[in-house]
Amino acid sequence: MRYPLPESAESLRVSVVQLNAQDDVAANLRALAPLVARSKAEGARFVALPENFAYIGGDAGRLAAAEELHSEKPGAICAALCELAAAHDLWLLGGGMPENVAGNVLPFNTSVLISPQGKIEKTYRKIHLFDVDLADGTRLRESEKTQGGDEVVVTSVDEIPVGLAICYDLRFPELFRAQVARGARLLTVPAAFTVTTGRDHWLPLLRARAIENECFVLAPAQWGAHPLGRTTYGKSVILDPWGDVLAQVGEGIGVATATCDFRYQDRVRTQLPCLSHRKL
Repeated sequence: MRYPLPESAESLRVSVVQLNAQDDVAANLRALAPLVARSKAEGARFVALPENFAYIGGDAGRLAAAEELHSEKPGAICAALCELAAAHDLWLLGGGMPENVAGNVLPFNTSVLISPQGKIEKTYRKIHLFDVDLADGTRLRESEKTQGGDEVVVTSVDEIPVGLAICYDLRFPELFRAQVARGARLLTVPAAFTVTTGRDHWLPLLRARAIENECFVLAPAQWGAHPLGRTTYGKSVILDPWGDVLAQVGEGIGVATATCDFRYQDRVRTQLPCLSHRKL
């Protein structure tokens, strides 16, 4: 399904939030409130949180934090997102949280888009799961504790078509090209990149996805030390369709805000019409 851009949708003010989540859900949710408020003060209409925004820690705690997102009574994580979105009258993306589904043994890693009315608008279940052995000794097996999704998701934020992805998905350009084929103008890549991979690959991969798809890219990230010896890279960033950095968070917890100008995007796509030159 395609999402045509209405004439009135010329721009969208957006923020990415950089966090240092720990293994305490309540504390992590409390930490969100001032950062979302700061984003609102900077004029953001759409605020994106990183992957694992509510919990980073052991498997038992992660399973305990998992919620059924479409139940009549939302869990603590979903309720907090809905309250923040409604209180500030903005779109809020919870970039990755454990989602329980009845009948499944393992939870999904799910990105949740909340409307300004405080309702779940759309969910995306992470397709590509991070199973690696890195040179620094880091061994991660996401597939042992998470079920992978299988649906390409493009949704709408104030009538702007937005593609949803999570972290390791960034390495699979065909996913984002499928989103653009469905009309995506803005791509979201909430993440918790390791320092080893982030240092060399984070920004080059994000710029590639922005340039090849001529899209804006929102990439909120985790930063710093977490439980069980995990360390994430940070450098949350907003990119334009030319691959230029519009705003970025450096070290530490913070917010970066910028305006996505979709008329500029139209000019880029007209002057360099690579999306119409594809030959498979």
